[in-house]
Amino acid sequence: MTAPNSPGPARRTDPRSPLTTPPPDAVEPRVDPSAELDLSEIGNVLGNACFGCGPEVPHGLRIRRTGHEGSTSYGEFTVIPEHQGAPGLAHGGILASAMDEILGTSAWLLGGRYVTGRLETDFVRPVPVGSRVHLTARCTGVHGRKVYMEGEGRIGGPDGPVAVRAAAVFIEVPLEHFTEER
Repeated sequence: MTAPNSPGPARRTDPRSPLTTPPPDAVEPRVDPSAELDLSEIGNVLGNACFGCGPEVPHGLRIRRTGHEGSTSYGEFTVIPEHQGAPGLAHGGILASAMDEILGTSAWLLGGRYVTGRLETDFVRPVPVGSRVHLTARCTGVHGRKVYMEGEGRIGGPDGPVAVRAAAVFIEVPLEHFTEER
């Protein structure tokens, strides 16, 4: 408990923990030119059933990828009433899903196929229903099969206030992981 009139606990501004921080011997990410297909086509490649990017999923996020620079990717989505948690606000799980999706987009640019191994999310401010959330994700290092990622979601524009931050570790898997029948 914080004593009255004290400044309160320090706010963390970096979403990474030791588990999502690249080790000292991690290497810089390298974009695979063959993976740089039009980001708007990733959903078509993976199928339209993806909750994050499928354009035909009725209550999905329908994230629209808007571009990339190196291993940094950009996207956006609009919070609809079906994404609500507390009255009038986006559910935290929806925001975490959006971060997972855009982080995965940046991992895609490295040329491998990756799954989320760990996702850490900091919720910085509430996101009202109807808000357009502008997403950014970047790779911070590669170590063996692990890819270290971080990103944020902003409201009110690409330079608006940060609403959510995330850091993650993605693990490279063979393509068959996605194509085998289960």
